Amino acid sequence: AVEKGQIVDVTVTKTNKGGLEVMVGSLRGFMPAGQVDLRFVESLEPYVGQKLQAKVTEKNPGKKNLVVSRRAILIEQRRELEADFWTTIEEGQEFTGLVKTLKDYGAFVDLGGADGFLHIGQISWTHITHPGEVLSEGQEVNVLVLKVEKDKKKVSLGMKQLSQDPWIAAAETYTPETVISGRVTRTADFGAFVELEPGIEGLIHISELDWKRVRKVTDVVKEGQE
Repeated sequence: AVEKGQIVDVTVTKTNKGGLEVMVGSLRGFMPAGQVDLRFVESLEPYVGQKLQAKVTEKNPGKKNLVVSRRAILIEQRRELEADFWTTIEEGQEFTGLVKTLKDYGAFVDLGGADGFLHIGQISWTHITHPGEVLSEGQEVNVLVLKVEKDKKKVSLGMKQLSQDPWIAAAETYTPETVISGRVTRTADFGAFVELEPGIEGLIHISELDWKRVRKVTDVVKEGQE
């Protein structure tokens, strides 16, 4: 009743070391862990009890071996979505996507039909050293399309643009001679950077740290100090 390449409904009965055990009608089948989703699935337990669509990838009646893949169906669906995606995508559009992978220099976000790249400098108005400080893989995020290169199939994204730039109000909030509190975020040979609010940092030059000559910034202030 089943043939290789056929789309079937399966019910997940349990997990095992290599993937999921499923029932295809009255037949017991197997879905390898790498064929469950487009990306690596860390925990397969949530799939137990679910009804899924899958493609038959291997059938051997003699060995009573039946292997199915949900990933094969997802790939086909994504190809269809990708064709529509590149005909409708435009700069300035907002998307809700899923963070796919994190790199030191940014994050790749699944937009539904293709992946877009979110550079670390476009994630937050606050200075961050790694995307993992703000994002996590699998997280749902709202992003803005900054640039589209259809010939190269590249999409550049921004996230901080969907929140107000704190520097817009900074000129009114932090006027000269105002006494304020802040937290030292980092030190350099020439001074200390102080965070006044998320996204707003000021510099205390080494010559402004004390009335006496300061040879080393960390002699006067330390990171994390208010």
